[in-house]
Amino acid sequence: MRYFIELQYDGGAYCGWQRQPEQPTVQGTIEDALTKLLRQPTEIVGAGRTDTGVNASFYVAHFDSEEAVDCNHLTYKLNAMLAQDIAIKRIYQVADDLHARFDAIEREYTYFLSPVKSPFRRHSAWICYYTLDIEKMNEAAGHLLGEHDFSCFEKVGGNNATSICTVTEAVWKTYRPMHADMMGFPCEEGDYIVFRIRANRFLRNMVRAVVGSLIEVGRGKKDPSWITELIASGNRSDAGSSVPGNALFFSGAEYK
Repeated sequence: MRYFIELQYDGGAYCGWQRQPEQPTVQGTIEDALTKLLRQPTEIVGAGRTDTGVNASFYVAHFDSEEAVDCNHLTYKLNAMLAQDIAIKRIYQVADDLHARFDAIEREYTYFLSPVKSPFRRHSAWICYYTLDIEKMNEAAGHLLGEHDFSCFEKVGGNNATSICTVTEAVWKTYRPMHADMMGFPCEEGDYIVFRIRANRFLRNMVRAVVGSLIEVGRGKKDPSWITELIASGNRSDAGSSVPGNALFFSGAEYK
């Protein structure tokens, strides 16, 4: 029988999602806990791989069990066993052939920017002091839409079978963080911005490189049309620098 897990995690203490020998990972941590609770070796498969330090506000994984599982009880026991930086939100049975990775038709990432130093945002936003032109950044993001070879944003050695992805949404918006209201912090409209991108698949380090490149446009160092030239070149060294991973969140997975 196959079960889906919906979860969240703070990736600060982990070397990414995927299990690695002698390294703390989210997958390895959950697998160890499930193996103890189910009393059988249990592997889990995630909707996608996240890099070191990257977080997830909505993530999906699956595991198989020979015996029926009490989903509510297992959710409770897992949360009791796991550290505070991983939260199991829900476990439920699905069709035996539903795959958390291969059957995901779309995935979403979000990236948060904060304009001022804040002890309450240091783990979940990039403190970015640049003055950015959001309108130009959105114009540049529009060139990402559609099916393209995104080799220019792929980390060298990614080992993907193909670098072609289909991006369905790429947009910058302003947001007002909760702590600004709760603690009375001064916050002007447009101070805090967030980038959301949706695609059928992502390459290794792709989103962080995309954000870094769009910021080059926002700072006025590149024209919005540069993104089209960049995609056509396929050269990672031509793109912007990768931004820090702590502000990046895997935020959605959609299934058929």
